[in-house]
Amino acid sequence: MSTADVHIATSGYDYDHWRERFYPPGLARTRRLAYYAERFPAVEINGTFYSLPKPETVAGWREQVPEGFRFVLKFSRYGSHIKRLREPQASLPRFAEVAEALGGALGGVLLQLPPRWRPVPERLDAFLAAAPAWPWAVEFRDERWLTDEVLGVLRRRDAALCVHDALAGHPRVATAARVYLRLHGGAGEGGGYTDAELDDWASWLAAERDAGRAVWAFFNNDQDGHAVVDAARLQARLGG
Repeated sequence: MSTADVHIATSGYDYDHWRERFYPPGLARTRRLAYYAERFPAVEINGTFYSLPKPETVAGWREQVPEGFRFVLKFSRYGSHIKRLREPQASLPRFAEVAEALGGALGGVLLQLPPRWRPVPERLDAFLAAAPAWPWAVEFRDERWLTDEVLGVLRRRDAALCVHDALAGHPRVATAARVYLRLHGGAGEGGGYTDAELDDWASWLAAERDAGRAVWAFFNNDQDGHAVVDAARLQARLGG
């Protein structure tokens, strides 16, 4: 598998508190995406969870990044948390307008489900069946969803289980042609990751890569710029 199939990056990029920790002094905010995209192969956009930008705005993002750079969009909370996957036709079309404005720069869509929500596998299955055939990753925030039945839904729909560390003991299971990892904060100072933690994650990701799966990993510990530092450290461990 080529390094093009490994995408290690951060959740978001447009942070004022990254000034002088990552972005050089004097860099205009409008230049942040281009600067970021010179150093990482992808970015996870969390803002689409809260509100959807205009398609022309999203098309403008694509023009600021090099060929091969990918955006992963977080699905809207209207569909995931308010509708709770009911009536997909109410949430998917508007989101699709935004996602499709990225063209080939769309790397996938992250569907995060609410905490404290009992499993409804048939509703997840119906939603994914109705959804466009994008590369989907599904993040569960309630451990009751982590059952064989739910994992079977993901496998049937070729949707990746989003492995993450916000739930203790979350299983590391591949359910699709890619693995998808989100890291929300480590045991190091200020939420950074220790060498031992990164070595452990790198070992798992390398095994999945060597098994032929694409690797996507995003650091969400943006405080104090830890995400960009830790993403670079994990990249180095995987030969990126």
